[in-house]
Parts: sequence; C-alpha cells; structure tokens
Amino acid sequence: MDYKIGLMGRVFVLALSLFLLGYIITNEAGAFAISLFFIVTFVQLILLIRYAESSFKKVRQFLDNIKKNNYATVYPVKFDGTETDDLHIEFNAILAKLKEDQLEKEANFQYFRTVFQHLSIGLITFEADGSVQILNTAAKRMLNIDKLTHIQEISGINKELYQAIDQLRTGGSELIKIAHPDGIMQLSVYAIELVLRDVKFKLVSLQNIQSELEEKEMEAWQNLIRVLTHEIMNSIAPISSLAATINSDLKSKIKNKGSVAHEDLQDYQMGISTIEKRSEGLINFVSDFRSLAHIPNPKFTAIKIEELFDRLEILFQNQCEEKAVKINKDILPKDLLLFADCALIEQVLINLTQNAVHAMEETEIKKINLRAYIDDNGKIILEVADTGKGIEEEALNKIFIPFFTTKQKGSGIGLSLSKQIMRRHKGNLQVKSSVGVGTVFKLIFNA
Repeated sequence: MDYKIGLMGRVFVLALSLFLLGYIITNEAGAFAISLFFIVTFVQLILLIRYAESSFKKVRQFLDNIKKNNYATVYPVKFDGTETDDLHIEFNAILAKLKEDQLEKEANFQYFRTVFQHLSIGLITFEADGSVQILNTAAKRMLNIDKLTHIQEISGINKELYQAIDQLRTGGSELIKIAHPDGIMQLSVYAIELVLRDVKFKLVSLQNIQSELEEKEMEAWQNLIRVLTHEIMNSIAPISSLAATINSDLKSKIKNKGSVAHEDLQDYQMGISTIEKRSEGLINFVSDFRSLAHIPNPKFTAIKIEELFDRLEILFQNQCEEKAVKINKDILPKDLLLFADCALIEQVLINLTQNAVHAMEETEIKKINLRAYIDDNGKIILEVADTGKGIEEEALNKIFIPFFTTKQKGSGIGLSLSKQIMRRHKGNLQVKSSVGVGTVFKLIFNA
C-alpha cells in the first residue's frame, strides 16, 4: 500500500500545484509568483516521475542480475507488510531458485564431463567449421596426442582416419588401422551428427577392437581349418584307400607276371573313375574356396529396387511354379533407389531366394516376401523372408562360416560369399530365424 499512497499523494500535490499555477496566471499575479509556482510544479512533476520509476529500476536491476547470472544479490526485507517488502521477498526467492538450478546444472556438467573423460572409448566432438570442443583422455591416448584444436589436424596422424571422420554421417561406421607406439590399432569409428541451439556438431567415437578382432580372426581360422580338413579328408581318404588297393593289386600281378582278367580291368577302370570324380570334387572345392578370396571390387551404380525385384521374380518364375511358391514384393517408397553393384547384389538376392525355396520344400505355406524400405537411421534395408522350416540355433551361429551347410548337396559358400559382398559395400548381412516359422535375411546398406 505504501507505493500507491505515495504515488497518489504526489499526483495530488502535482494537481494542486497545477491548479494554483493556473489560478495565479488567470488573476494576473506578479511574474515572481508565476515563476515560483511554475518551478514548484516542474519539481513536483520530476519527483513524480522519479518516484514512479523507482520500482521499475528495481525490476530492471533484478532482470539485469538474471541476465548476467548474478544470483548473489539479496534484496532487503523489513517485514513491514508493504508491497516493496513483498516484491523483495519474491525477488530473493526467484534468485535463490535460479542459483540452486545453476549449481545443479554445474554439478551435472562436471559429473558428465568426468564420466566423458574416464570412458575407455575415445570421444571427439567438433563443430561444422572443424573446431574441436571436447577430446577425452581415451581419444588422446589412441591418437597419441596431448591436444587437438581442429579436426583436420588428425590428417597428420592418419589421413584415412581423418577422411572417415569427415565423411561419416549419422549411423555410419568405419574400421581404420593406425600405427601406434604400443603397436597397430584397429579403430572402429562411429559418428553421430547433432544440432544444439542451431549449432551443428558431430560426435565421433573411437574404439580399439584390435584384441577382439584377433580373437575373432583366430576363431574364424579355427572354424575354417576345421571345415577344410573335414572336407579334404572326406575326399582324400577314399582316393588314398582306392589308389592303395589298385596299386597293391597291380604290384601283385606284375610280380607274378600274371595276366589281368577282364573283370579286374573293369574294377580298375571303376576305381580310377571314382578317383577322377573325387579329384574333380576336390578341385571344385578348392575353386569355391578361391572364389571367396577373389570377390571383385563393387562398381557402384544407381539401382531401381523395383526392377531388381522384378528380375529376381522372373528368374525364379518356373521354379516357383513347380514348387507352388508365391513371391510377394513390398517396396517403400515405390521409386526407392540403391547405390551399389547391381550384379553382385543380384547374386546375393539369388543365393538367399534359392535358399528360401529349398527351406520350404516340406512346408504347407510356401511364401517368399521381398521387402525394401528405409529404416529410422536412414539405412536402406532389403529383406528376403520365407515361411520355411527355420534354422536351428546351433546352426544359426555357423551359417556364414565358409563351407558350412545344412543341405545335403550344398557347397556352403553361398552365404559366406553374400556376407563378403555386403562387406565390400560397407554394409552387413543379418539373419533372424525361428524353427517352424521361417527365416528373414536383411541386407543393410549404410546411407
């Protein structure tokens, strides 16, 4: 109430001064009296303006403190029940809350900064102009540096790593080998693009997976050697046994200078023919092995998915009609384009579709779904799904191992070859299967 009373009192005094000034002027008083009342009226007007502005100055000061993050100011409180006192109480409460929020944000920032620095994964954040904002301890250790001000400085460490960091988009990943004082490091590089307060950032993670790769490589070699020795022994054992039998028989005939009967000649011919067939099988096996190691580099072109699926359907038309298999196609958007090697990707789809047809030989519902779409991360996905018997969990972990097969007449290189082709496209081939329900193969292409 004190502010209102003060304001009304000053307005009343100003009005009275104006009234007296008008009265003096109309009664033609002397110049001195008129000048005196004019000055008094002017002073009253100034005092009224200053009094009216006094509360606004406090508000301005309060807002200025907030603007400058100055929350230490305390407004005096007399607890006299006036509006000014109430205003100061509210000001102090707001400043206390803002100070508490500021301290909490600072504590959270320090907490996450500490966590960021102590992560075993290397992390780098930089703006669109390349200026580095944060570089954690793990990244410094991996790159063998003490500081990094601009992302382009990484090109001096490893040009391939810099190109990967510069070109990768959200969800993209790359495997880069770099030299380090502690030895060769295989870095898995992953990138995420962010926009914070209209400022573009890129967060890059670096993870040394050298030990994991070596372990997986050793496991892969062991599996490969196990399969190779099994296949080779299966071919060589009967060849060796049969050759030894024929050789022993011929030595006996030569030693005794006996003649060779017609029936024996037929046996020898059959034995040699068997050796020839098994040798051809072994040669084909080695040829298949060589094909895995000599996949050509992809020749990237724009592929219309709709046309690709149409060609696939035509290729399997007769086979599907004979075995009552129905092919469904689902492409979203309809004009979806894929940038890849058309011949290689078509070969992958042929392998997967052929496997799907074989998987449904003993099922009642025979349906193959060819699907293409863009997922939430902007990656193009091609799916080949069937309603076949599914794959056992034990076999599911081995189907991409070269020469492993669950089919009696399978070579075991189709899925391995498909996996290699997808890797050449910087993509991936994934499988999900349920016994008695069906199998879904996903061709994942990084956008």
